[in-house]
Amino acid sequence: MADDANRDKSENRNGSGPSAPGAFRTVPRTGVIYVTTEASKLGFSSANTDWCNLGQGQPETGELPGAPPRVHNVSIDVDDQEYAPVAGITELREAIAALYNQLYRRGMPSQYTAENVCVSGGGRAALTRAAASLASINLGHFLPDYTAYEELLDIFKAFTAIPILLEGERGYAFSTEELRREIMGRGLGAILLSNPCNPTGKHVEGEELSRWVSVARELDCTLLLDEFYSHYVYRTRRGALPVESAARYVEDVNRDPILLFDGLTKNWRYPGWRVTWTVGPKKVIDALSSAGSFLDGGGSKPLQRAAIPLLAEDHVVKETLAIQAAFRDKRDRLHSRLERIGVRFERAPEGTFYLWGDVSALPPPLNDGMGLFRAALDKKVIVVPGEFFDVNPGKRRGGRASRFRHYVRFSFGPSAATLDTALDRLTALVEGL
Repeated sequence: MADDANRDKSENRNGSGPSAPGAFRTVPRTGVIYVTTEASKLGFSSANTDWCNLGQGQPETGELPGAPPRVHNVSIDVDDQEYAPVAGITELREAIAALYNQLYRRGMPSQYTAENVCVSGGGRAALTRAAASLASINLGHFLPDYTAYEELLDIFKAFTAIPILLEGERGYAFSTEELRREIMGRGLGAILLSNPCNPTGKHVEGEELSRWVSVARELDCTLLLDEFYSHYVYRTRRGALPVESAARYVEDVNRDPILLFDGLTKNWRYPGWRVTWTVGPKKVIDALSSAGSFLDGGGSKPLQRAAIPLLAEDHVVKETLAIQAAFRDKRDRLHSRLERIGVRFERAPEGTFYLWGDVSALPPPLNDGMGLFRAALDKKVIVVPGEFFDVNPGKRRGGRASRFRHYVRFSFGPSAATLDTALDRLTALVEGL
């Protein structure tokens, strides 16, 4: 029976239903897509306010106190009906480079230009371009990390994905000495990570991040840094704005092996626009643009044009400060109430809008991530089981149980009112057993 249950779980995760024609493989769903698909079978939709989606990977997109007014209309110039350049329109690339220089590189001799920026139609498109451009190297990735990395690291065969374990008992810390040892010992040519980390909220910043960049420079190991949550930080206070990026510690923008991914999706709270970018050395950006020419063809020209005013420093300052105030409050509220019902946390998140909770102390079946997910669906609450963040390209580690099977990712991306409703329902669920 246990084997049957495990097989059912695997089949559910990969998407049940009729088999695909023989020419096609079964493609698994990422964590958020899986949980929302399962919820939709029970009536969930984004328009159904009866549901509380603590599984969502996007922030609330409405007005926030102190934030600039939201964009409600986009006018389209007749010339913008055409395809955009694969690397993005020059004006947007210039605006992105200027923002990085303003936020992170004031007074530094090496400055980013439009040639250091490649615009894409979404974060996954940006990461896919980078993966398609990698040579035959060993690529390190951390466990746990962003669920979509799993298929990304499996589908391209030029490089070999090497997992690097992080331990909850240490708060998912990873020292510069450990970084050096992994690069040297495993012969890593690049490392992919989210910073702040989705799902744990661990943030490499300040002197620690500076040392990471120095090690990467010294050992010629490219850091592929997913910085999509870099404005959702709750303790960094440096420079003109409390944000952090490895761009601050790059010495030569065209030589240091640092590639940065960001966009309007999270830090500007416009996920539906699908306007994202990669910042890095010019030769790498040229390669990513070439990859984009056959992978995706480029993003939306009208929305790229509309994004330019959003990159003005005054706009960014107001939006970021509003985000940090609102989301810090939501983080604290969610953390406190989940602890009260028995969810344990190795660390409070320093960044992102997620809490990574150990549910093993809850009564069965809630002490398993998938068990809590299934039970919460009956209360119209969505969460993401921790096993999805056990990034395992090609399933090379076999069918054994995930080391994160007792973990759950809880999102505080939704509104405070939605969080309160979800917490009331989760409390009733636990107390009812």
